Amino acid sequence: MNKTDLIDKLSQSTELNKSSATRAVEAVLDIITGTLREGDSVTLSGFGTFSVSSRMQRTGRNPRTGEMITIPASKAPKFKSGKGLKDALN
Repeated sequence: MNKTDLIDKLSQSTELNKSSATRAVEAVLDIITGTLREGDSVTLSGFGTFSVSSRMQRTGRNPRTGEMITIPASKAPKFKSGKGLKDALN
């Protein structure tokens, strides 16, 4: 499922028109992104938790040349599924 499919399903299940469903999905994604950018986490009870993981600077190897390179420190999004989501899948 991609973003367009999600918007279509939301539109059908809530009887919203597609433009309202699009705005709703965009708003939720923007809020989650903004919260993560500020360094906070987003917890949706029964679904899961979105958080930010910090990666330290490390050395790696260029696969083409074998040359050692430095991979800079970065932040990455992380998702941990909640009990409700796990139970729904099993």
